[in-house]
Amino acid sequence: MKTATALRDEVESWKAFSQRIRDAVELAEMGDESLQGELEAEVDAIEKELEKRAFTAMLSGKYDAEDALLAIHAGAGGTDSQDWAAMLQRMYLRWAERHGYKTDIIDLTEGEEAGIKSVTIAVNGRYAYGYLRSEKGVHRLVRLSPFDAAHRRHTSFALVEVLPQIATDDPDIKVDPKDLKIDVYRSSGAGGQNVQKNATAIRITHLPTGTVVTCQNERSQLQNRENAMRVLRARLLELKEAEQKEELDGLRGEYTKAEWGSQIRSYVLHPYQMVKDHRTDYEMGNTQAVLDGDLDGFMEAYLRQKA
Repeated sequence: MKTATALRDEVESWKAFSQRIRDAVELAEMGDESLQGELEAEVDAIEKELEKRAFTAMLSGKYDAEDALLAIHAGAGGTDSQDWAAMLQRMYLRWAERHGYKTDIIDLTEGEEAGIKSVTIAVNGRYAYGYLRSEKGVHRLVRLSPFDAAHRRHTSFALVEVLPQIATDDPDIKVDPKDLKIDVYRSSGAGGQNVQKNATAIRITHLPTGTVVTCQNERSQLQNRENAMRVLRARLLELKEAEQKEELDGLRGEYTKAEWGSQIRSYVLHPYQMVKDHRTDYEMGNTQAVLDGDLDGFMEAYLRQKA
């Protein structure tokens, strides 16, 4: 029913767009010069809508239309990298807000001095995963460090993971409760009133694969458990697809996740201003706009290259 509803909405959307074009053609054929300004504005709007739809048509992967789980992990660089991870969190939340996606922070570990060590965000909305999968990899920041007394230039790294949120009834992933080790503990916080007095945080270990997920952002143990299972299922799907790819490629050895050092994108704030994607060579000089969530150019360049 979910699939049928999504397809029905898609078809109705295209029918409405087709009717909008026919209406514009009929107005043009009337030859009324007083309608010229209105027609030009409508043609411009139709062209922009068509460009948007052509871009969306590239999102044809199996899970591209699904919700996404976005995880950010601070890398080498200490406090600077933890601050960089927090900057990336803000960037993606701003991007999601621009596109009307609903976001929910389901796990967050704060840094000792500033920033965050890691965060997991649920991004809900049609094609959330299709757009965000272009962001998976290591992101590198070069700037004058606000945490260095000498104000020297520092390079920081953060790893971004993007996983599709899959429904609990997805036949591709089956989780046997006997394969799970579940630990309950108190949530860590900033201190004072923020510290949970009850044990609500959840850690789930999938024994066959050794996959560990945690969730501590909700006040309810049940909510944290449900969120942790969402993340676990997404990670198991990622492992399964990696194994299938190894078989198809004829590769051998264990699946390993992205390593540091092979950054997909660099954000340079000093000595010049530039954000460059190393996979597509797409770049923007307005670094503040990018950090405020203007990522569509990078995503489109990546998707067009893949297409």
